[in-house]
Parts: sequence; structure tokens; C-alpha cells
Amino acid sequence: MLSQVYRCGFQPFNQHLLPWVQCTAVSRSHRIQPSVIRHVRSWSNIPFITVPLSRAHGKSFAHRSELKHAKRIVVKLGSAVVTRGDECGLALGRLASIVEQVSVLQNQGREMMLVTSGAVAFGKQRLRHEILLSQSVRQALHSGQNQLKEMAIPVLEARACAAAGQSGLMALYEAMFTQYSICAAQILVTNLDFHDEQKRRNLNGTLHELLRMNIVPIVNTNDAVVPPAEPNSDLQGVNVISVKDNDSLAARLAVEMKTDLLIVLSDVEGLFDSPPGSDDAKLIDIFYPGDQQSVTFGTKSRVGMGGMEAKVKAALWALQGGTSVVIANGTHPKVSGHVITDIVEGKKVGTFFSEVKPAGPTVEQQGEMARSGGRMLATLEPEQRAEIIHHLADLLTDQRDEILLANKKDLEEAEGRLAAPLLKRLSLSTSKLNSLAIGLRQIAASSQDSVGRVLRRTRIAKNLELEQVTVPIGVLLVIFESRPDCLPQVAALAIASGNGLLLKGGKEATHSNRILHLLTQEALSIHGVKEAVQLVNTREEVEDLCRLDKMIDLIIPRGSSQLVRDIQKAAKGIPVMGHSEGICHMYVDSEASVDKVTRLVRDSKCEYPAACNALETLLIHRDLLRTPLFDQIIDMLRVEQVKIHAGPKFASYLTFSPSEVKSLRTEYGDLELCIEVVDNVQDAIDHIHKYGSSHTDVIVTENENTAEFFLQHVDSACVFWNASTRFSDGYRFGLGAEVGISTSRIHARGPVGLEGLLTTKWLLRGKDHVVSDFSEHGSLKYLHENLPVPQRNTN
Repeated sequence: MLSQVYRCGFQPFNQHLLPWVQCTAVSRSHRIQPSVIRHVRSWSNIPFITVPLSRAHGKSFAHRSELKHAKRIVVKLGSAVVTRGDECGLALGRLASIVEQVSVLQNQGREMMLVTSGAVAFGKQRLRHEILLSQSVRQALHSGQNQLKEMAIPVLEARACAAAGQSGLMALYEAMFTQYSICAAQILVTNLDFHDEQKRRNLNGTLHELLRMNIVPIVNTNDAVVPPAEPNSDLQGVNVISVKDNDSLAARLAVEMKTDLLIVLSDVEGLFDSPPGSDDAKLIDIFYPGDQQSVTFGTKSRVGMGGMEAKVKAALWALQGGTSVVIANGTHPKVSGHVITDIVEGKKVGTFFSEVKPAGPTVEQQGEMARSGGRMLATLEPEQRAEIIHHLADLLTDQRDEILLANKKDLEEAEGRLAAPLLKRLSLSTSKLNSLAIGLRQIAASSQDSVGRVLRRTRIAKNLELEQVTVPIGVLLVIFESRPDCLPQVAALAIASGNGLLLKGGKEATHSNRILHLLTQEALSIHGVKEAVQLVNTREEVEDLCRLDKMIDLIIPRGSSQLVRDIQKAAKGIPVMGHSEGICHMYVDSEASVDKVTRLVRDSKCEYPAACNALETLLIHRDLLRTPLFDQIIDMLRVEQVKIHAGPKFASYLTFSPSEVKSLRTEYGDLELCIEVVDNVQDAIDHIHKYGSSHTDVIVTENENTAEFFLQHVDSACVFWNASTRFSDGYRFGLGAEVGISTSRIHARGPVGLEGLLTTKWLLRGKDHVVSDFSEHGSLKYLHENLPVPQRNTN
């Protein structure tokens, strides 16, 4: 409950009323300095501001991800959200969707309140309908049909519309909320209800009691009794709606009720740094007090009194009172169906108001830096890019002790929280760092002739020559889990290919990633391109990063199959390169060597079972059942403590068998293996195509014809003969490193190294050539001659 109320004077400004604060009584502990007094637009014609003494020390959420903890939430529905496009009647589809989202959150145990517009719109629709029906038949006949169509409908007074529409609006809300077994209650207020202390206590008590009984309060200004709008400050006429400013009401209510979150829905996405719709307009993701100078306010909404300036002032006032605020679009058909729940889940929707500025740049700023830094990187000479990578390789060995110390901190913090396979991936060692350095030097050597390499030359006509050359893709976003050694590998590949890079590592490797990124930027600094590689340290959700389609050209996930699937689902308009699963098969043919099989199976399954290229399904030719070779395989798996799952056919051969597999499309990622029986090589190929993930598949046989048939017919990114599945790796392929393994069929497939991070562009050099010269009656003819391509440097 508020202990004191401060009234405000007001002065006209741009034909609107902008109140200014005159504090009549301030307690010593809550004295307001003139420099921090804030303007708040009134929500009716008597301006007000209340200093929330009981919330003076309340803290709003500092980051979006904390919004999921919001318990008490106010949702303010602007006029443009509730109103139809013709401004006469309600947008029933949007309203139903909003009610559904509010109900979902209410049923989660949250306390929801609505501040709604719409009574005037609903009433106007009803009154216009009544006026048309009340036209007498005599008047209609006398006027004639044509005149009847043109009959003027009188201007409808807003208070009368509100009186006629309020009951219908509430009945509509009640009917909608009833579908979700939720009760709603209507509360109409005026300014007097806040200025009269007894009325304020009554209102406060009523709201708390409704929330205690799990009822959704629906609050609106009592437009039937408020004073009329000021001249020129409200829209008038038949085709417009006069609605009072509910923004200040929502802010006042949110602070007075000590709510955690105020969601203001409008007809724009949020705040922009320039007028929305202009070419350079950028949505402001997070808005901080004092940043008002960075915002240009455009015209007001097509309906309503508030406008964005009023929303910002109300939002800042609520923020000062300890309530977090998000302004978002509630009318866009693609997002309005989940905008409220998305906000509460912490997703990047609209503009989030925060009092805590991050220490570093935002992820949007990092994307811009990666873009400009990548373009500078691409203009360097190949020798300069190679020099950067060599320097990074040297730093990995020279700074070994500092790297291992940081990694030790990560391991200590992860102990007991991560499974053993993930701890192994998190761990760095001297040998790992040495291997990393060797791989980076391989990348440096291969980068000498990567960017700008001519792939094709064609003489189109005399003095008109065309070249196709390699260029960087642009900005890469690489998201990786657990493995800090991934950071320098991917960074080196990005540097060699001239790409800007955003890196998002798992929080379990925070200390390791931080020092490895610092070393990467130190290496980049020798040629002034430090900003080309950025490590995202902010608390951005992966799903939010996947929406930055204007900053990111390719997303490469490295981690669990679930991570990859989540990113592929979340990416909107950005290509994702990777594999969702690593269901790798090994087919043991009837002519397989006894000496080779157990070695290959052991290495493929047991050497590193958490890897995406580890063996998951072993296919056995049926002739090998109950043979010494089969017994050796089973004995070896038992010694290695591998849990065996029997496929349907294998289980049918056994009277007492291991547990039958639940699915033949399983990536275990652990010491577990499915064994299935096949009739022949074709049966094995059919099984792989039906249940595999097109990652890596192997045949073990001494029959060369059978092997070649398998190699040619299996449609996977990597197909091996008498070799472990674990060879499916960029370093082992001689690529130096990889950004990941791709199972897609477009652009890159298998371990993706330097070549997979390049695309091409066409360069045409002419001398005043025009297409019309090549027409039927033109003077020139196409030659289309292939020209020799400069030899690639392979040293």
C-alpha cells in the first residue's frame, strides 16, 4: 500500500498535456531530487504521479532471462491491439489469442491482470448498428435507395460509446476466459479512485483479494464518466475511436500492486532508433533510463491517445518503481499468437526496459563488429592471415599454463554436474594443446590459396572476360558445448577463410573459452583485425541468436544431437550446417577378416563413445552367427562393458537375448550398441538408408568387389572400407580442423574444413559492353571460350 500521494501540475506542450511533478510532501528518507523527477503522461485529464514508497527499494529484473520468474504480471492491451482495422469493433481473433496466452500463464500459477481498451470501439459498433436499424421505413422510402446508402451517420460521442460497449466487452472476456476454466472480474476506475485514500485502499484490497482467489482482474478507465478529451488532443469523427491513455494507468497499477512485469502491447515491435519503417530503423532490444535521446518518436497510433512517447514515460516510471517492462507488438499475425508467453519465457521480443547496463557490447553490436572485422580480414594478404594463425598456434603452447589453469577452474565447477563423457570433452591437456597447435599450422598452410582463388575463367566475347572466385561466406555463428578446444580450431578456420565469427560456448567452459578468445584476439591484433572474432558473453539464449538473420549468414552447431535439432528448429531464415544425429553403422561381411573386426569395432565404439562419429549399430551377416568371429566380438564388448541391444532380427535368432532395442534410429553416445542381423550387403545398405543419419558408415570385408559396391551405393557423407568410424574428422582428414560434420547435401558434406567456409562470386571485366550489341542484329557474338585457370599453390 502506498503511504503518500504526490499531485502534479501540468502545462501544455505540442497540443498535449505533459505533467510535471510538484512534490507537496516528501519524507526525508524518500526525498526526490529535481534532476531525477520524471514526466508521466496522464491517463485521463487530471495528471497524476505517485511515488511508490513501499517499492522504493524494489528491484526490477536485470535481464530478459529472469522474466520467467515473474509471478505477478500486468498485460496492457492498446487500442490498436484490441480494435479491428476499420476501427469500429474488436479484433476477435487477436483477443482470443491474448486470452489464451494469459490463461496459460494463469494456469501455471502466475497472477495475471489485464488493462484493456476496447469499450468505445465495441460501443461504437453497437450504436451504429442501432442507428441504422432505427431509421424509419417512411424515411427510407422517402429518401430513396441511393440516398439511403449515402445517409450520414451522426458523430458518436465517446462516453456514450463506452457506456454501450463496456458490458459487451466484459461479457466477451468472460466467455473467452470460461473456455479455460478461469474467472474474470471487471474493475472500472477513474482518477478519483487513486486520489481518494479510502478508495485507493478499497481498490488495492479488491485486487489482492481477486488475485488470492485465482481470478483475473480486467481493469479499464470508466470512459462513460471521465471528462471529455482536450481539443486537438484526441481523434474525432465517425471513423476514429476516442480512447483514453491507459499506459499511465497500467504503470500506476503495476507499481501499486508490486507486480514483477508489465507487458505493453501496441501495434509496433517496440522502440526504434529512428522512425519505424525507415530504411535505417533498428529495433532497440534493451532500453535504459537516460537513453531517451537515442529514440525518435513518430506519430501516434491510428487509434488511442497514448502514443509511443507516453508508453516510454509510463514504462520508465514503472521501472523506477521496481517493475520490469516490455513493449512489444500485439498485432503482427506471425507473433501475436505467442508474444505474451514468449516475453515471459525470456525470448527476445520487443523492447525490454532495464536499469542495468551490460559491461560489454550487445550481441547485435558484436555482430556488426564481426561483419566489419571479417571484411577487413578478407582483404588481408594470404600470408598475413597465415601469420595470424601461426601466432595463435604459438600462443597455445607459450600460454599453456594459463590455459590449463583456467580449464582446471571449469573442471572443478563442473564436477558432479556433468557426466563423465562431457567432463572428458571439457578437459584440456598439454597433449591436446600440442595437437591443436599442429592442426592450426596445417590450416595456416592451406590458407595460402583460399580466398580469391580463381575457379573458372570464360571469355564471353572479345575483351569481355568472366571469372568465378572464392570469397568468404560472411559472418558465422558457431555454437558449441563443453569442448573449449573447438574455439581456436573454429577461429583459425574463420581467419583462414576471411569470415567474421561469433562464438557461443557453453557456460561449463566459461574460464577456458575466455582465455582462448583473448589469445585469439591477441593474434588478430598483429594485423589490426581484433574485432573479427567475437565471443558472446551476454546471457543471450541460443534461440534469440538464431533470429539475427540480418547479421549472421551461417549457423554451425557443434554439440549434442538435441542441440543441433533445437538450432535447426529455431533458425529463422539462416542456413544451418551440421548433423542432427550421428547414427553410424558398421557392416561385418561374411568375408571379413577375423583379425580386423574386433579391432575396428573396439576403436569405433569404445575409443570415444560420446563422439558423433562413434559406432552405434553393428550389422552382422547372418552366416557369422554362432561362429568364433561372432563370439570374439561379443567377448570383446563384454570386456569393454558395452551394453548390447538386440535388433528385431537378431533377437529372433536367440532363445535368451539382450533387451530388444526400442528404436533402430538411436544415437547412444555412450557404451551401448545395437546389434542387428542382415542377409547380405544389399540388405545392409537398405538398413543404413532406412535407419541411418547419413553420417559415417563402414564395411569390413576382404572382398574388394563387395567393398566397392558398398562404397558406391551407401549415400552417406563418409563411407569407409576396413577403417574405424572415428576417422570421420577434419584433423584426421588432413584439413587441420573442422567446424563440424555436415550431413546435408548442399554446399558442404562430411567434415567441413576451410573449403566449406567459402562461397563464390563472379567478376566480369569488359570495355563498354552492352547486351544490345549481342542481339540478332547486333555487332557482337558470344564466344564462351574456356580460359586456363591459374594453378593453385599447394606448397
